[in-house]
Amino acid sequence: MGVTTFFKNCIFMLSILILLSSFLLNCVMAGVYAVGDQDEWSSQTNYATWAEKYNFTLGDVLVFKYVKGQHNVYEVREETFRSCETISGVLAKYESGEDQVVLNKVKKYWFICNIVGHCLGGMRFGIEVKNVTNSMDGGEINQQIQPSPLENSCISQRWRVIGMFHFFWNRIIIIIIVQFYFLLRL
Repeated sequence: MGVTTFFKNCIFMLSILILLSSFLLNCVMAGVYAVGDQDEWSSQTNYATWAEKYNFTLGDVLVFKYVKGQHNVYEVREETFRSCETISGVLAKYESGEDQVVLNKVKKYWFICNIVGHCLGGMRFGIEVKNVTNSMDGGEINQQIQPSPLENSCISQRWRVIGMFHFFWNRIIIIIIVQFYFLLRL
């Protein structure tokens, strides 16, 4: 009798741990943002307006899509962002045409295109990355706007698979907990 009770308690605790890990997986999933949305990284977009639409958080990913050779992406310091002079203050250079930048620090990020005239023409923006996804402002929840889908991106495929896994994982956990509830009642 003692072994059966111990077994039931272990299974119940395991179910709770699995449910909690499922909840935590949902909390840590990052957003993937196509810079410029459908306009991508080009000289026709107002990136300051684009960046204001979103609340960027730790772990999010920016995807810069553009024609390689026509544009590039430089992560820079604020002074370089303001002057568009890349003699100093360049933190990273991206030139692949489909660059993925993980926002792995809580800080202000500054991005420019370093092709002649593009930065001064408006191909630049700054964002502030925060540590939380939702905050309370006067009793209202400030929810994060969903990022644009990137249909042909390996990043979107990865998050789509993780999302499907999470959906089915939650259903399995609920079924297991219900079954163990009835088992414990016996």
